[in-house]
Amino acid sequence: MILGVSEWLSQKLGWNVTGIRIAFVVGVLVFGVGLGLYLILWLVKMFSN
Repeated sequence: MILGVSEWLSQKLGWNVTGIRIAFVVGVLVFGVGLGLYLILWLVKMFSN
């Protein structure tokens, strides 16, 4: 995606990056929490280096 959160998260968890991206999209469309979670994880990524 735009900020690199999916790729970073897939490296940390050892999961498939496509599955994580699909989960974020489903989270936005169905639950409305994917975008907020994405931004929180982006902040964690930025400050964890």
